[in-house]
Amino acid sequence: MKNIAILGSTGSIGENTLQVIRRYPEKFKVVALSAGADILTLEKQIQEFRPSSVCVKDVVLAKKLSGKVKSGVKIFCGQDGLVELVKDPKIDQVMLAISGSAALLPLVSAIKSGKDIALANKEAMVMAGNIILTLAAKYKINILPVDSEQSAIWQVLRGQKNAPIRFIHLTASGGPLHSVLPSKLSTVTLKDVLRHPRWKMGKKITVDSATLMNKGLEILEAMFLFGVSSEKIKVLIHPEALIHSMVEFGDGVVLAQLSATDMRIPIQYALSYPERWDNNLARLDFYRLKSLNFAKPDLVKFPCLALAYQAARELGTLPAVLNAANEVSVDNFLKQKIKFLDIPRIVEQVMRRHKIITHPDLREILAADAWGKEEARRLSFKIKI
Repeated sequence: MKNIAILGSTGSIGENTLQVIRRYPEKFKVVALSAGADILTLEKQIQEFRPSSVCVKDVVLAKKLSGKVKSGVKIFCGQDGLVELVKDPKIDQVMLAISGSAALLPLVSAIKSGKDIALANKEAMVMAGNIILTLAAKYKINILPVDSEQSAIWQVLRGQKNAPIRFIHLTASGGPLHSVLPSKLSTVTLKDVLRHPRWKMGKKITVDSATLMNKGLEILEAMFLFGVSSEKIKVLIHPEALIHSMVEFGDGVVLAQLSATDMRIPIQYALSYPERWDNNLARLDFYRLKSLNFAKPDLVKFPCLALAYQAARELGTLPAVLNAANEVSVDNFLKQKIKFLDIPRIVEQVMRRHKIITHPDLREILAADAWGKEEARRLSFKIKI
C-alpha cells in the first residue's frame, strides 16, 4: 500500500490521478489532498477518500471547509500550508499537480521530507532545475515525470544507461492555433484559444499550448531532467499526438513512445513505477491509423518558443523570469485584459530588462520570479484593448 498526497486534486491531473487510484484500491491510499478555490469538489473527494489532511487556498476557504468535514481532517491553507502538509511522515509519494511557480516551495519541502515526486508541474523545474535535482540526489528520492512528453522520454531512456543521445525529439500537437494564419492571430478570441484539438487540460496550460510556451517550458524541463543541452532538444509538431516524444541515439536509432492521448497512462506509470500495470484504457489501433504527420515549428508565428530557447541557452535566473512573465500575461489574457499576441510581447520585454544572475540560489530565484511578475503586471497595465 502506497500513501499518496495529491497537490492540485481538483484539477485535470488531480482528477485523473484519483481515477487511477480508484482502479487500484488495494495499491494506494490517499492521505492528503489540496485544492485552490474549488472546495465543492474537494468536499466530495474528502468524503470518498477520507484523507487525514487537506489544504486550500486561504483562511476564508479553510474556515468554510472546516464546518463541512469531519473533525479528524487537519486543514491547512496557503502555500505555507502546502509546505507543512507534505512533511507528513505517512506520505510516501506526492503527485505535484499544482500549476505555476506556486509549486516550487512545496516541491522543495517534499523532497527534503524524503517523498518521491510524481511531477506534473513544469514551472518549478524550469525555475530551479539544478537546485531541485541536487536536493533529490541528496535526499535519495525519485522524480517521476507525469507530462506525457517527459514520461515518454523517461520511458525510452530506461535501459539506455550511458547511451549517447544525439537528439531528443519533443513532440507537440501544435495546439488550437496550429492551422490559423499568422495574420489572423491578432483577432483570435479566448474561446478560440481554449479549444484544444487533442487534450482536455486546465485553462493556463491550454493557453500555453496555443502560444507554444508549453513546449518551451518542456525544453527547459527536459534539459534538467535528462541532462542535455537545449541544442539537443528539437521540437516536432505532430498533430495526431500519438507519438509522445522520441530519442535519437548516436548510432542513428530513434526510439519512440506511443499511446492513446489519455493522461491516465503516464499518471499510472508514475504511480506504479518501477512496475508497469494493466489497465482498461484506450489502445492504439494501428490498422485504423491513416497517417502520422510531422512539421517544424514556426518560431516567427510562435515567438514564445524562441524566447524559451533563449532562456535555455542563457539560464541563470532568466528561465524563472520567462516563466513569471508568462504566468502573469496568461492570467491577464484569461481575464481578457490583454490580447493573445500581447503575451509574447510582454514576456520578451520583461526578459530584455532582466539582469541575469548566473548561479542563483533559491532565494535569488524567488526574487527573480517576484520581479518578473511585477514587471509583467506593470507592462500589462499599460496595454489598451
